[in-house]
Parts: sequence; structure tokens; C-alpha cells
Amino acid sequence: MQINLTGHHVEITTALRDYVHTKFDKLERHFDHISNVYVVLNVEKTQQTAEAKLNLSGREVYATHHHDNMYAAIDGLIDKLDRQVIKHKEKISRH
Repeated sequence: MQINLTGHHVEITTALRDYVHTKFDKLERHFDHISNVYVVLNVEKTQQTAEAKLNLSGREVYATHHHDNMYAAIDGLIDKLDRQVIKHKEKISRH
């Protein structure tokens, strides 16, 4: 899995980069066929936004989450993506 991390109006520190990588390892444990991940971290005044697009085998999954804290925004984003990836995995296994 290749993770492309971009920041708008925020500097991507090594702590943020490591945090994102450890959180996306959770998704990789649930579904192995994730090829690319594009993550954008954005700051607008007090609003912290994390958004991501995953390229799965045969499908793209997109999610975004807003919060006052960047780490909480990343956690919420991972929760949303996790639900979508598990749903996609169940659809594949039913067929």
C-alpha cells in the first residue's frame, strides 16, 4: 500500500506522518487489496479536515472528516474508511 500524504496550510511533521501510517495499517489488516491511498490534511481557521481516497481492487472509496483536533479528524476518517472497506469486502465475499 502506497500512502501519498499532502498538507494544505499545515506542515506535515514526522509525528503526523507516522500517525497516519499506523492508522492506515489497521485498514490494511482488514483488506489486503488496497493499492494507493491519497490523504489530504487541511486547516482552515479552527477547522481541521482530513480526507482520503483509497483505490481498492475495482472501486474507489472516498471519505472526509472535520474536527477541532487534527489527530481526532484522522481517527474519524479512519473509522469511516474502515466501515466502507469492510462493506466492500462483504460485497465481494457474497458474490
